[in-house]
Amino acid sequence: MSSYDYDLFVIGGGSGGVRGARVAASLGKKVAIAEEYRYGGTCVIRGCVPKKLFVYASQFHEHFEDAAGFGWTVGESSFDWKKLVAAKDIEIARLEGLYKKGLAGANAEILETRAELVDAHTVRLVKTGQTVTAKTIVIATGGRPNPHAALPGHELCISSNEAFHLEELPKSIVIAGGGYIAVEFANIFHGLGVETTLIYRGAEILSRFDEDLRRGLHEAMVAKGIRILCHDTLQKVSKGEDGLVVETLKSGTLHAGVVMLALGRDPNTEGLGLETAGVAVDERGAIIVDDYSRTNVENIYALGDVTNRVQLTPVAIHEAMCFIETEYKNNPTRPDYELIPTAVFSQPEIGTVGLSEEEAGRRYSELEVYRAQFRPLKATLSGRSERMIMKLIVDAASRKVVGAHILGHDAGEMAQLLGITLKAGCTKDDFDRTMALHPTAAEELVTMYAPSYRIRDGKRI
Repeated sequence: MSSYDYDLFVIGGGSGGVRGARVAASLGKKVAIAEEYRYGGTCVIRGCVPKKLFVYASQFHEHFEDAAGFGWTVGESSFDWKKLVAAKDIEIARLEGLYKKGLAGANAEILETRAELVDAHTVRLVKTGQTVTAKTIVIATGGRPNPHAALPGHELCISSNEAFHLEELPKSIVIAGGGYIAVEFANIFHGLGVETTLIYRGAEILSRFDEDLRRGLHEAMVAKGIRILCHDTLQKVSKGEDGLVVETLKSGTLHAGVVMLALGRDPNTEGLGLETAGVAVDERGAIIVDDYSRTNVENIYALGDVTNRVQLTPVAIHEAMCFIETEYKNNPTRPDYELIPTAVFSQPEIGTVGLSEEEAGRRYSELEVYRAQFRPLKATLSGRSERMIMKLIVDAASRKVVGAHILGHDAGEMAQLLGITLKAGCTKDDFDRTMALHPTAAEELVTMYAPSYRIRDGKRI
Protein backbone atom coordinates (compact mmCIF):
# COMPACT_ATOMS: atom_id res chain seq x y z
CA MET A 1 0.00 0.00 0.00
CA SER A 2 1.26 3.44 -0.88
CA SER A 3 2.55 5.60 1.95
CA TYR A 4 1.09 8.67 0.22
CA ASP A 5 -2.47 10.00 0.41
CA TYR A 6 -2.67 10.18 -3.39
CA ASP A 7 -0.90 8.70 -6.37
CA LEU A 8 -1.31 12.05 -8.15
CA PHE A 9 -2.13 15.54 -6.95
CA VAL A 10 -2.83 18.20 -9.59
CA ILE A 11 -2.65 21.89 -8.75
CA GLY A 12 -4.75 23.85 -11.24
CA GLY A 13 -8.11 23.04 -12.81
CA GLY A 14 -7.56 24.29 -16.33
CA SER A 15 -7.63 22.21 -19.49
CA GLY A 16 -4.22 20.60 -18.97
CA GLY A 17 -4.66 19.87 -15.29
CA VAL A 18 -8.17 18.49 -15.70
CA ARG A 19 -7.14 16.24 -18.57
CA GLY A 20 -4.18 14.84 -16.66
CA ALA A 21 -6.23 14.27 -13.50
CA ARG A 22 -9.19 12.71 -15.29
CA VAL A 23 -7.17 10.27 -17.39
CA ALA A 24 -4.93 9.26 -14.49
CA ALA A 25 -8.02 8.59 -12.36
CA SER A 26 -9.58 6.54 -15.14
CA LEU A 27 -6.47 4.35 -15.05
CA GLY A 28 -7.22 3.51 -11.44
CA LYS A 29 -4.88 5.99 -9.80
CA LYS A 30 -5.96 7.79 -6.64
CA VAL A 31 -6.12 11.41 -7.81
CA ALA A 32 -7.01 14.77 -6.32
CA ILE A 33 -7.15 18.08 -8.14
CA ALA A 34 -7.32 21.52 -6.53
CA GLU A 35 -8.50 24.77 -8.13
CA GLU A 36 -8.89 28.07 -6.26
CA TYR A 37 -11.15 29.87 -8.75
CA ARG A 38 -13.28 27.91 -11.24
CA TYR A 39 -12.73 24.68 -13.10
CA GLY A 40 -12.02 25.11 -16.79
CA GLY A 41 -9.10 27.50 -16.49
CA THR A 42 -8.41 30.57 -18.57
CA CYS A 43 -9.68 29.08 -21.82
CA VAL A 44 -13.12 28.07 -20.64
CA ILE A 45 -13.79 30.68 -17.96
CA ARG A 46 -12.19 33.89 -19.24
CA GLY A 47 -10.34 33.14 -22.43
CA CYS A 48 -10.91 31.33 -25.71
CA VAL A 49 -14.51 30.21 -25.23
CA PRO A 50 -16.17 33.43 -23.98
CA LYS A 51 -14.00 35.41 -26.38
CA LYS A 52 -15.28 33.40 -29.35
CA LEU A 53 -18.86 33.94 -28.16
CA PHE A 54 -18.16 37.69 -28.08
CA VAL A 55 -16.64 37.48 -31.56
CA TYR A 56 -19.87 35.98 -32.87
CA ALA A 57 -21.91 38.71 -31.16
CA SER A 58 -19.75 41.45 -32.65
CA GLN A 59 -20.23 40.18 -36.22
CA PHE A 60 -23.99 40.54 -36.40
CA HIS A 61 -24.05 44.22 -37.29
CA GLU A 62 -22.17 43.40 -40.51
CA HIS A 63 -24.43 40.42 -41.18
CA PHE A 64 -27.47 42.71 -40.94
CA GLU A 65 -25.86 45.17 -43.36
CA ASP A 66 -24.84 42.41 -45.79
CA ALA A 67 -28.37 41.01 -45.88
CA ALA A 68 -29.62 43.94 -47.98
CA GLY A 69 -27.40 42.89 -50.88
CA PHE A 70 -29.12 39.52 -50.93
CA GLY A 71 -32.65 40.88 -50.99
CA TRP A 72 -33.41 40.93 -47.29
CA THR A 73 -34.87 43.92 -45.50
CA VAL A 74 -33.74 43.95 -41.89
CA GLY A 75 -35.59 46.19 -39.49
CA GLU A 76 -34.17 48.38 -36.77
CA SER A 77 -31.73 46.46 -34.59
CA SER A 78 -30.28 47.12 -31.16
CA PHE A 79 -27.72 45.45 -28.92
CA ASP A 80 -27.98 44.63 -25.21
CA TRP A 81 -24.57 44.12 -23.60
CA LYS A 82 -26.00 42.76 -20.36
CA LYS A 83 -27.99 40.09 -22.19
CA LEU A 84 -24.83 38.94 -23.96
CA VAL A 85 -22.87 38.77 -20.70
CA ALA A 86 -25.68 36.85 -18.99
CA ALA A 87 -25.97 34.35 -21.87
CA LYS A 88 -22.20 33.90 -21.88
CA ASP A 89 -22.19 33.26 -18.13
CA ILE A 90 -24.82 30.53 -18.49
CA GLU A 91 -22.78 28.76 -21.15
CA ILE A 92 -19.54 29.03 -19.16
CA ALA A 93 -21.27 27.59 -16.09
CA ARG A 94 -22.51 24.68 -18.21
CA LEU A 95 -19.00 23.96 -19.48
CA GLU A 96 -17.52 24.17 -15.98
CA GLY A 97 -20.10 21.63 -14.90
CA LEU A 98 -19.01 19.28 -17.67
CA TYR A 99 -15.38 19.54 -16.54
CA LYS A 100 -16.37 18.63 -12.98
CA LYS A 101 -18.66 15.85 -14.20
CA GLY A 102 -15.81 14.28 -16.16
CA LEU A 103 -13.52 14.37 -13.14
CA ALA A 104 -16.16 12.95 -10.84
CA GLY A 105 -17.02 10.22 -13.35
CA ALA A 106 -13.39 9.11 -13.31
CA ASN A 107 -13.39 9.12 -9.48
CA ALA A 108 -10.96 12.01 -9.13
CA GLU A 109 -11.38 13.99 -5.91
CA ILE A 110 -12.37 17.59 -6.69
CA LEU A 111 -11.05 20.21 -4.27
CA GLU A 112 -12.14 23.85 -4.49
CA THR A 113 -9.22 25.49 -2.76
CA ARG A 114 -5.86 27.04 -3.42
CA ALA A 115 -3.07 24.49 -3.02
CA GLU A 116 0.56 25.27 -2.24
CA LEU A 117 3.64 23.08 -2.06
CA VAL A 118 5.17 22.36 1.33
CA ASP A 119 7.85 20.01 0.03
CA ALA A 120 8.37 17.67 -2.91
CA HIS A 121 5.54 15.36 -1.84
CA THR A 122 3.37 17.53 0.41
CA VAL A 123 0.64 20.01 -0.49
CA ARG A 124 -1.19 22.41 1.82
CA LEU A 125 -4.87 23.09 1.14
CA VAL A 126 -5.22 26.77 1.96
CA LYS A 127 -8.96 26.78 2.66
CA THR A 128 -8.67 24.28 5.51
CA GLY A 129 -4.98 24.36 6.38
CA GLN A 130 -4.86 20.58 5.87
CA THR A 131 -1.77 18.99 4.36
CA VAL A 132 -1.84 15.96 2.07
CA THR A 133 0.85 13.93 0.37
CA ALA A 134 1.19 12.59 -3.15
CA LYS A 135 3.66 10.38 -4.95
CA THR A 136 3.47 12.57 -8.07
CA ILE A 137 2.49 16.23 -8.32
CA VAL A 138 1.49 18.12 -11.45
CA ILE A 139 1.47 21.93 -11.48
CA ALA A 140 -0.89 23.35 -14.09
CA THR A 141 -1.77 26.79 -12.76
CA GLY A 142 -1.60 28.56 -16.12
CA GLY A 143 -0.85 32.22 -16.63
CA ARG A 144 -2.31 35.62 -15.82
CA PRO A 145 -2.34 38.98 -17.62
CA ASN A 146 0.75 41.10 -17.07
CA PRO A 147 -0.52 44.12 -15.07
CA HIS A 148 2.18 46.41 -16.47
CA ALA A 149 2.76 47.74 -12.98
CA ALA A 150 5.38 50.24 -14.18
CA LEU A 151 2.67 52.24 -15.97
CA PRO A 152 1.38 55.13 -13.84
CA GLY A 153 -2.34 54.56 -13.51
CA HIS A 154 -2.25 50.86 -14.37
CA GLU A 155 -4.69 50.20 -11.52
CA LEU A 156 -7.32 52.15 -13.48
CA CYS A 157 -7.04 49.77 -16.44
CA ILE A 158 -8.62 46.39 -17.12
CA SER A 159 -7.19 43.20 -18.57
CA SER A 160 -8.89 40.61 -20.77
CA ASN A 161 -10.19 39.01 -17.54
CA GLU A 162 -12.35 42.00 -16.63
CA ALA A 163 -13.44 42.60 -20.24
CA PHE A 164 -15.88 39.70 -19.91
CA HIS A 165 -17.62 41.22 -16.89
CA LEU A 166 -17.92 44.94 -17.57
CA GLU A 167 -21.08 46.37 -16.03
CA GLU A 168 -21.65 48.61 -19.04
CA LEU A 169 -20.36 48.66 -22.60
CA PRO A 170 -18.11 51.73 -22.88
CA LYS A 171 -18.53 54.35 -25.57
CA SER A 172 -14.80 54.25 -26.25
CA ILE A 173 -11.84 52.03 -25.42
CA VAL A 174 -8.05 52.22 -25.78
CA ILE A 175 -6.35 48.83 -25.99
CA ALA A 176 -2.60 48.58 -25.45
CA GLY A 177 -0.87 45.68 -27.18
CA GLY A 178 -0.38 44.16 -30.60
CA GLY A 179 -0.76 40.44 -29.97
CA TYR A 180 -3.74 38.25 -30.69
CA ILE A 181 -5.60 39.16 -27.47
CA ALA A 182 -5.35 42.89 -28.17
CA VAL A 183 -6.28 42.48 -31.83
CA GLU A 184 -9.24 40.21 -31.14
CA PHE A 185 -10.70 42.48 -28.48
CA ALA A 186 -10.21 45.54 -30.69
CA ASN A 187 -12.38 43.87 -33.31
CA ILE A 188 -14.92 42.68 -30.72
CA PHE A 189 -15.44 46.09 -29.14
CA HIS A 190 -15.53 47.87 -32.49
CA GLY A 191 -18.09 45.40 -33.77
CA LEU A 192 -20.27 46.11 -30.74
CA GLY A 193 -20.24 49.81 -31.53
CA VAL A 194 -17.41 51.01 -29.29
CA GLU A 195 -15.00 53.66 -30.60
CA THR A 196 -11.78 51.66 -30.55
CA THR A 197 -8.10 52.62 -30.56
CA LEU A 198 -5.30 50.06 -30.58
CA ILE A 199 -1.86 51.27 -29.55
CA TYR A 200 1.23 49.14 -30.06
CA ARG A 201 4.93 49.80 -29.60
CA GLY A 202 5.99 47.72 -32.61
CA ALA A 203 6.05 48.51 -36.31
CA GLU A 204 3.13 46.19 -37.11
CA ILE A 205 0.56 44.16 -35.17
CA LEU A 206 0.89 40.38 -34.62
CA SER A 207 4.68 40.24 -34.65
CA ARG A 208 5.08 36.45 -35.03
CA PHE A 209 2.72 36.03 -37.98
CA ASP A 210 3.37 36.21 -41.72
CA GLU A 211 3.97 39.78 -42.88
CA ASP A 212 1.34 39.67 -45.63
CA LEU A 213 -1.38 38.67 -43.16
CA ARG A 214 -0.27 41.28 -40.64
CA ARG A 215 -0.47 44.08 -43.18
CA GLY A 216 -3.69 42.77 -44.68
CA LEU A 217 -5.42 42.61 -41.31
CA HIS A 218 -4.14 46.04 -40.31
CA GLU A 219 -5.57 47.58 -43.48
CA ALA A 220 -8.90 45.80 -43.03
CA MET A 221 -9.23 46.93 -39.42
CA VAL A 222 -8.48 50.55 -40.31
CA ALA A 223 -10.99 50.38 -43.17
CA LYS A 224 -13.63 49.27 -40.66
CA GLY A 225 -12.91 52.28 -38.48
CA ILE A 226 -10.49 50.97 -35.85
CA ARG A 227 -7.71 53.43 -35.07
CA ILE A 228 -4.29 51.74 -34.90
CA LEU A 229 -1.29 53.61 -33.51
CA CYS A 230 1.99 51.74 -34.05
CA HIS A 231 5.42 52.81 -32.78
CA ASP A 232 3.70 54.21 -29.70
CA THR A 233 3.14 53.38 -26.03
CA LEU A 234 1.06 54.46 -23.06
CA GLN A 235 2.88 56.78 -20.68
CA LYS A 236 0.21 57.47 -18.08
CA VAL A 237 -3.46 56.79 -17.37
CA SER A 238 -5.46 59.06 -15.08
CA LYS A 239 -9.05 59.87 -14.21
CA GLY A 240 -10.67 62.71 -16.12
CA GLU A 241 -13.98 64.52 -15.81
CA ASP A 242 -15.65 62.06 -18.13
CA GLY A 243 -13.70 58.81 -18.18
CA LEU A 244 -9.99 58.17 -18.44
CA VAL A 245 -7.20 60.32 -19.84
CA VAL A 246 -4.39 58.49 -21.64
CA GLU A 247 -1.05 60.13 -22.28
CA THR A 248 0.94 58.50 -25.08
CA LEU A 249 4.55 58.80 -26.18
CA LYS A 250 3.83 60.04 -29.72
CA SER A 251 0.09 60.45 -30.28
CA GLY A 252 -0.70 63.02 -27.65
CA THR A 253 -3.58 62.69 -25.22
CA LEU A 254 -6.41 60.20 -25.76
CA HIS A 255 -9.72 59.97 -23.94
CA ALA A 256 -11.52 56.69 -23.27
CA GLY A 257 -14.21 55.15 -21.15
CA VAL A 258 -12.05 52.06 -20.61
CA VAL A 259 -8.35 51.31 -21.05
CA MET A 260 -7.44 47.66 -21.55
CA LEU A 261 -3.90 46.33 -21.16
CA ALA A 262 -3.12 43.32 -23.34
CA LEU A 263 0.63 43.36 -22.87
CA GLY A 264 1.40 39.69 -22.50
CA ARG A 265 0.82 37.07 -19.84
CA ASP A 266 2.96 35.88 -16.94
CA PRO A 267 3.26 32.35 -15.52
CA ASN A 268 1.00 31.97 -12.49
CA THR A 269 3.62 30.75 -10.00
CA GLU A 270 3.64 33.40 -7.29
CA GLY A 271 3.12 32.00 -3.80
CA LEU A 272 2.89 28.37 -4.89
CA GLY A 273 5.72 27.24 -2.61
CA LEU A 274 7.99 26.34 -5.50
CA GLU A 275 11.10 27.58 -3.75
CA THR A 276 10.26 25.62 -0.59
CA ALA A 277 9.84 22.46 -2.65
CA GLY A 278 13.01 23.15 -4.62
CA VAL A 279 11.31 23.62 -8.01
CA ALA A 280 13.38 25.80 -10.35
CA VAL A 281 11.89 28.71 -12.30
CA ASP A 282 13.32 31.04 -14.93
CA GLU A 283 13.68 34.83 -14.82
CA ARG A 284 9.99 35.29 -15.70
CA GLY A 285 8.80 32.90 -13.01
CA ALA A 286 8.00 30.10 -15.47
CA ILE A 287 8.63 26.59 -14.22
CA ILE A 288 11.61 25.01 -15.96
CA VAL A 289 10.87 21.55 -17.34
CA ASP A 290 12.65 18.97 -19.47
CA ASP A 291 11.43 17.44 -22.74
CA TYR A 292 8.92 15.33 -20.79
CA SER A 293 7.46 18.19 -18.70
CA ARG A 294 9.37 17.06 -15.60
CA THR A 295 10.81 19.72 -13.30
CA ASN A 296 14.20 19.48 -11.62
CA VAL A 297 12.36 17.71 -8.76
CA GLU A 298 11.89 14.18 -10.08
CA ASN A 299 8.30 13.57 -8.97
CA ILE A 300 6.95 17.03 -9.90
CA TYR A 301 5.75 17.87 -13.41
CA ALA A 302 4.43 21.12 -14.88
CA LEU A 303 2.06 21.55 -17.82
CA GLY A 304 0.63 24.38 -19.91
CA ASP A 305 1.12 28.12 -19.67
CA VAL A 306 2.86 27.94 -16.29
CA THR A 307 5.90 26.63 -18.19
CA ASN A 308 5.78 29.41 -20.80
CA ARG A 309 6.38 27.07 -23.72
CA VAL A 310 3.51 27.33 -26.21
CA GLN A 311 0.56 29.14 -24.64
CA LEU A 312 -2.37 27.39 -26.31
CA THR A 313 -5.09 25.25 -24.74
CA PRO A 314 -4.69 22.24 -27.08
CA VAL A 315 -0.96 22.29 -26.31
CA ALA A 316 -1.62 22.04 -22.56
CA ILE A 317 -3.97 19.09 -23.19
CA HIS A 318 -1.35 17.44 -25.42
CA GLU A 319 1.30 17.90 -22.72
CA ALA A 320 -1.07 16.28 -20.22
CA MET A 321 -1.51 13.23 -22.44
CA CYS A 322 2.26 12.98 -22.91
CA PHE A 323 2.61 13.09 -19.11
CA ILE A 324 0.16 10.19 -18.80
CA GLU A 325 2.14 8.14 -21.35
CA THR A 326 5.41 8.93 -19.60
CA GLU A 327 4.36 8.47 -15.98
CA TYR A 328 1.70 5.77 -16.12
CA LYS A 329 2.13 3.80 -19.34
CA ASN A 330 5.90 3.24 -19.39
CA ASN A 331 6.06 5.07 -22.70
CA PRO A 332 8.21 8.22 -22.34
CA THR A 333 6.65 10.73 -24.74
CA ARG A 334 7.82 14.23 -25.62
CA PRO A 335 5.24 16.86 -26.56
CA ASP A 336 5.38 17.68 -30.27
CA TYR A 337 5.41 21.43 -30.93
CA GLU A 338 5.96 21.28 -34.67
CA LEU A 339 3.29 22.57 -37.08
CA ILE A 340 0.71 23.77 -34.56
CA PRO A 341 -2.33 25.28 -36.34
CA THR A 342 -3.12 28.74 -34.98
CA ALA A 343 -6.01 31.13 -35.45
CA VAL A 344 -6.55 34.78 -34.62
CA PHE A 345 -10.27 35.46 -34.32
CA SER A 346 -9.98 38.93 -35.71
CA GLN A 347 -12.30 40.29 -38.37
CA PRO A 348 -11.20 39.18 -40.92
CA GLU A 349 -9.88 36.01 -39.32
CA ILE A 350 -6.36 34.61 -39.56
CA GLY A 351 -5.56 30.91 -39.82
CA THR A 352 -1.98 29.74 -40.10
CA VAL A 353 0.19 26.65 -39.77
CA GLY A 354 3.90 26.20 -40.30
CA LEU A 355 6.54 28.75 -41.15
CA SER A 356 5.96 32.34 -42.18
CA GLU A 357 7.70 33.55 -45.33
CA GLU A 358 10.26 35.34 -43.19
CA GLU A 359 11.03 32.29 -41.03
CA ALA A 360 11.18 29.94 -44.01
CA GLY A 361 13.56 32.31 -45.80
CA ARG A 362 16.02 31.93 -42.96
CA ARG A 363 15.71 28.14 -42.88
CA TYR A 364 15.68 27.14 -46.57
CA SER A 365 18.03 28.20 -49.34
CA GLU A 366 15.25 28.61 -51.92
CA LEU A 367 11.49 28.98 -51.60
CA GLU A 368 8.53 29.14 -53.92
CA VAL A 369 5.75 31.41 -52.64
CA TYR A 370 2.22 30.96 -53.95
CA ARG A 371 -0.03 33.89 -53.11
CA ALA A 372 -3.61 34.74 -54.04
CA GLN A 373 -5.59 37.82 -53.05
CA PHE A 374 -9.21 38.03 -54.10
CA ARG A 375 -12.66 39.27 -53.23
CA PRO A 376 -14.74 36.43 -51.72
CA LEU A 377 -18.01 35.53 -53.44
CA LYS A 378 -20.15 36.74 -50.54
CA ALA A 379 -18.69 40.23 -50.85
CA THR A 380 -19.81 40.60 -54.45
CA LEU A 381 -23.46 41.05 -53.48
CA SER A 382 -22.92 42.51 -50.01
CA GLY A 383 -20.82 45.25 -51.57
CA ARG A 384 -17.96 44.93 -49.11
CA SER A 385 -14.46 45.72 -50.31
CA GLU A 386 -12.85 43.00 -48.19
CA ARG A 387 -10.14 40.79 -49.66
CA MET A 388 -8.96 37.31 -48.75
CA ILE A 389 -5.30 36.37 -48.79
CA MET A 390 -4.07 32.80 -49.21
CA LYS A 391 -0.43 31.89 -49.19
CA LEU A 392 1.59 28.69 -49.46
CA ILE A 393 5.32 28.59 -48.65
CA VAL A 394 7.13 25.76 -50.44
CA ASP A 395 10.68 24.46 -50.06
CA ALA A 396 11.86 24.52 -53.67
CA ALA A 397 14.23 21.57 -53.23
CA SER A 398 11.79 19.06 -51.73
CA ARG A 399 8.54 20.69 -52.94
CA LYS A 400 7.26 20.26 -49.38
CA VAL A 401 4.72 22.82 -48.18
CA VAL A 402 6.29 24.31 -45.05
CA GLY A 403 3.78 27.09 -44.35
CA ALA A 404 0.16 27.90 -45.12
CA HIS A 405 -1.48 31.22 -44.24
CA ILE A 406 -5.02 32.53 -44.71
CA LEU A 407 -6.71 35.85 -44.01
CA GLY A 408 -10.48 35.83 -44.39
CA HIS A 409 -13.74 34.15 -43.41
CA ASP A 410 -13.37 30.73 -41.74
CA ALA A 411 -9.58 30.92 -41.88
CA GLY A 412 -9.29 29.06 -38.59
CA GLU A 413 -11.43 26.18 -39.82
CA MET A 414 -9.26 25.86 -42.92
CA ALA A 415 -6.05 26.05 -40.88
CA GLN A 416 -7.12 23.07 -38.78
CA LEU A 417 -7.40 20.91 -41.90
CA LEU A 418 -4.21 22.34 -43.34
CA GLY A 419 -2.51 21.30 -40.11
CA ILE A 420 -3.23 17.67 -40.98
CA THR A 421 -1.92 18.20 -44.50
CA LEU A 422 1.35 19.79 -43.44
CA LYS A 423 1.81 17.32 -40.59
CA ALA A 424 1.55 14.52 -43.13
CA GLY A 425 4.40 16.12 -45.11
CA CYS A 426 2.38 16.86 -48.23
CA THR A 427 4.11 18.51 -51.15
CA LYS A 428 2.92 21.20 -53.52
CA ASP A 429 2.41 18.42 -56.06
CA ASP A 430 -0.09 16.81 -53.66
CA PHE A 431 -1.97 20.11 -53.53
CA ASP A 432 -1.88 20.41 -57.34
CA ARG A 433 -3.40 17.01 -57.94
CA THR A 434 -6.21 17.58 -55.44
CA MET A 435 -9.53 18.44 -57.10
CA ALA A 436 -10.92 21.86 -56.28
CA LEU A 437 -14.25 22.20 -54.48
CA HIS A 438 -16.11 24.95 -56.31
CA PRO A 439 -17.27 27.55 -55.45
CA THR A 440 -15.33 27.95 -52.22
CA ALA A 441 -12.59 30.23 -51.03
CA ALA A 442 -10.54 27.19 -50.02
CA GLU A 443 -10.26 26.01 -53.64
CA GLU A 444 -7.58 28.67 -54.11
CA LEU A 445 -5.28 26.48 -52.03
CA VAL A 446 -5.26 23.83 -54.77
CA THR A 447 -5.45 26.07 -57.85
CA MET A 448 -2.33 28.23 -57.38
CA TYR A 449 -0.22 26.40 -59.95
CA ALA A 450 2.54 28.93 -60.64
CA PRO A 451 4.60 30.55 -57.90
CA SER A 452 3.97 34.25 -57.36
CA TYR A 453 7.66 34.72 -56.65
CA ARG A 454 10.73 32.91 -55.38
CA ILE A 455 13.06 33.60 -52.49
CA ARG A 456 16.70 32.59 -52.67
CA ASP A 457 19.06 33.02 -49.71
CA GLY A 458 16.48 35.21 -48.00
CA LYS A 459 15.99 37.57 -50.95
CA ARG A 460 13.07 37.77 -53.34
CA ILE A 461 14.02 36.98 -56.96
